[in-house]
Amino acid sequence: MHGNDPQSADPADLLRWYAEMGVDETVGDAAVDRFAVSARQRAEREAAAAARKAAREASAPGPDASSRAAPAPARPVAPPLSSDEAVEDARSRATKCESLDELVAVLEGFDACPLKKTATNLVFSDGNPKARVMIVGEAPGRDEDLKGKPFVGRSGQLLDRMLAAIGLSRHEEDPAKAVFISNCIFWRPPGNRKPTEAETLMCLPFVERAIELAHPDILVLLGATSAGRLLRTTQGIMRTRGRWTEYKSPGGETFRTIASLHPAYLLRQPAHKRLAWRDLLEVRKALDESV
Repeated sequence: MHGNDPQSADPADLLRWYAEMGVDETVGDAAVDRFAVSARQRAEREAAAAARKAAREASAPGPDASSRAAPAPARPVAPPLSSDEAVEDARSRATKCESLDELVAVLEGFDACPLKKTATNLVFSDGNPKARVMIVGEAPGRDEDLKGKPFVGRSGQLLDRMLAAIGLSRHEEDPAKAVFISNCIFWRPPGNRKPTEAETLMCLPFVERAIELAHPDILVLLGATSAGRLLRTTQGIMRTRGRWTEYKSPGGETFRTIASLHPAYLLRQPAHKRLAWRDLLEVRKALDESV
């Protein structure tokens, strides 16, 4: 290279000088605004997308008259019943039932009781509706909720053995040897908690009507809830069990009744099975005397 002017240098020397200076590519004679290029390309893409959308809308079929019609107004939702209103509604519905099947159908459509929203199945009855003996328990547990029948868990197995000891069974077709089983509560309380006062009162009219429709010779109440509600007493089950009394239904009918200990309680307190056995012997004696 001669002097300091690269333009007057030999081409080979000039290339070596550019390399030594770090110049490794060539550019145009005029500057390029890369921001303007990017904005132009973005505008071109947006214009192309808008054209494609317009083409799709132009080829799509237009809405017919039914789709252009105004939407139907929403059906008004009735406010939930209060507890007192729900009890009155239950009483009105239950009174109108003329058969147990009709009572079940009404219960399936009765949504006022909050227990129904958390339960799996309605648990209404098991056994022979024509039986001379009707048993009313308290509330279904997990096994009963899954199968939709009362007394099918451990307490139900114990009850079956107790009944078999006095010649009775839920599976018998002969009314003289059969039992009909129901509950005071028809849906399982969450976590097997104790039913609230409102929940119990909502189910009570259906229990009372079931007793009238089944019309048993002997009514057996198992546990404090069923005994307290149907006999309208605040006495504990230990004071009410083992004594014959009369249950009077809302329709004015009377039923010979005895209260006893619930099988679930007996599983926790096996020493009290002897008391339940005495109650069962009273039932057996009453059946034999009335034949």
